[in-house]
Amino acid sequence: MLELIKQPWHWAVSGTVIGLIVPLLLILGNKKFGISSSFRHICAACFSGDIKFFKYDWKKEVWNLFFVAGIIIGAYIASTFLTDPAAQMQVAPATMEKLQSYGISDFTSLMPADLFNWENLFSLKGLVFFVIGGLLIGFGTRYAGGCTSGHSIMGLANFQKASLIATIFFMIGGFISANLLLPLIFKLVQ
Repeated sequence: MLELIKQPWHWAVSGTVIGLIVPLLLILGNKKFGISSSFRHICAACFSGDIKFFKYDWKKEVWNLFFVAGIIIGAYIASTFLTDPAAQMQVAPATMEKLQSYGISDFTSLMPADLFNWENLFSLKGLVFFVIGGLLIGFGTRYAGGCTSGHSIMGLANFQKASLIATIFFMIGGFISANLLLPLIFKLVQ
């Protein structure tokens, strides 16, 4: 059984599970699902003070915090106990060629060490990718009223117009970032 779990699974398996979560949440009466809402619940539990945005009954959404904890614990278990250290990361040749043109040559792990390492954290590359990129993600998530999983999975299932608009702009932003901004940023920080 352990060998079966260690093998790469087809993407449709996780897609089916995610697809089944939506009707389950709707049946249970919950219409919110996403990672960014968990950050709000944590802040409401820890730092509510006099901030109106955090004054709500976050305990009704405590299941979402268990969901996030499950993601973190599951990722740790999978990366520590269920990976084959001898297995090589499989990257499509066209993607590998494009990444090599950006100066990324290490394809041994999920996160390229050429980009994600402690030395880069305090460099111009780290400032752009980690600090500025993180702030933009946080701002965009708050401005859009949720993250990609919340809008694109749960919001579309609820037929929310705002989620449709957000998902369209997530896709447009992703295409622009991957094809126009990322090459430009890599040229500037190298």
